Amino acid sequence: MNKSILVSHAPATGEEVWRGEIGDVDAIVSSSRRAWPEWAATALNTRIEIVRRFANEVRADADKIAEIIAAEAGKPLWEARTEVDAVVNKVDISVQAYAERTGKKKLDSALQGTAALRHKPHGVMAVLGPYNFPAHLPNGHMVPALIAGNTIVFKPSEKTPGVAAALLECWGRSGIPDDVVQMLVGGPEEGKALVAHPGIDGVLFTGSAQAGIAINRKLAANPGKIVALEMGGNNPIVVIDTPKLADAAALIIQSAFTSAGQRCTAARRLIVKEDLFEPLMAELVPMTKKLIVGDPFAEPQPFMGPVIDNGVADKLEEAFVALLTAGGKPLLPLRRPQDGKPFLLPGIIDTTDIPDRPDVELFGPVLQVIRVADLDAGIAEANNTRFGLSASLVGGSPDDYGRFWANIRAGIINWNRPTNGASSAAPFGGIGLSGNHRPAAYYAADYCAYPVASAEMDQPRANIGVGLKD
Repeated sequence: MNKSILVSHAPATGEEVWRGEIGDVDAIVSSSRRAWPEWAATALNTRIEIVRRFANEVRADADKIAEIIAAEAGKPLWEARTEVDAVVNKVDISVQAYAERTGKKKLDSALQGTAALRHKPHGVMAVLGPYNFPAHLPNGHMVPALIAGNTIVFKPSEKTPGVAAALLECWGRSGIPDDVVQMLVGGPEEGKALVAHPGIDGVLFTGSAQAGIAINRKLAANPGKIVALEMGGNNPIVVIDTPKLADAAALIIQSAFTSAGQRCTAARRLIVKEDLFEPLMAELVPMTKKLIVGDPFAEPQPFMGPVIDNGVADKLEEAFVALLTAGGKPLLPLRRPQDGKPFLLPGIIDTTDIPDRPDVELFGPVLQVIRVADLDAGIAEANNTRFGLSASLVGGSPDDYGRFWANIRAGIINWNRPTNGASSAAPFGGIGLSGNHRPAAYYAADYCAYPVASAEMDQPRANIGVGLKD
């Protein structure tokens, strides 16, 4: 019998990167359920030792994994290497977070015995990974979930299964028991079947708001499943009074165009004081034109590679044209330098005069500029979104930043730093359409285990002091 095959291709060249058979959801979930009791009963120190061995295996395979990320996701090799480093570093951070966020506690209460707090794993966790960070982001769910004693069914993006397969090889060499970590190869249909499967105890998702909302709706009548959603943002970077306009331009470029704009924390909207608009654009536009956009393996290394595929590139071009049609003024046109390939030269467009700006996440190198009168108007415009992941203020005084921090709606708020590049040693998440109040990174431990309160005595001791007949 012929089995369906999934094939991934390099966005920069169109060449095949990886192929594998579509997985059987029922069989994989069933074997994961069988593996769970023994893994949950394994001593915590043993689980930690295994995830540390996984980190060592990734470190040993770092060059190979970085090359697969660069080929399959289209990232420059320098950036792919930083992602591999993040995978390794996640282990120590997760061990520390588990101890801090889900540690044990005992309180003696004399004749009442002992009150205890411990945490238990949920069971079988489905991890649905994105294509933009195909190793780091799913790993950020998997490592803390495994430390907590869960088993994992990892469904990577159908666009980057080769990266997932490389990680699974490292898990295999780490000595982890069979079926504790499994990869489900497939597309959207397999993902939907996994989310809805009765054998799944939790869904840990990173991706688009559309897909996250669909998962939330599907599981709304099933509160027994833990669901953690990270769904991106329409993130603002607000620029007010600063003499350092070249530095501000560099921060804007880092925020908007790193990873070809394919980061959930990327700046989508540049909100700038009217009197700074012209001098800031005089720095930003020429600097953006100098960015090297090219093959991930080219020398010298490019600043950014292609977007993930031609379909995405087409939609971004259409969105840019739609903004122009609605009244936007191009400051730097979004251009496609090579026909038939998803390379895009960054686009910057003034959308101040568009009456109803679309509140969508344009997941690529498109930056909308909005002019405002002052900081308060900038804060109001920054909050003019259903999302709430990341926001940055550039310029201003400590008092200005205090007002910005107090009033902005976001889970990550920065001052004179990019909107992206959040630390894994801090919680990572947002509000509104950016998530469901279950931040990841350092706080991932919170949704990977649940607290259990116990009252305990060595022997039964009780009496009924009131309400008994003589």
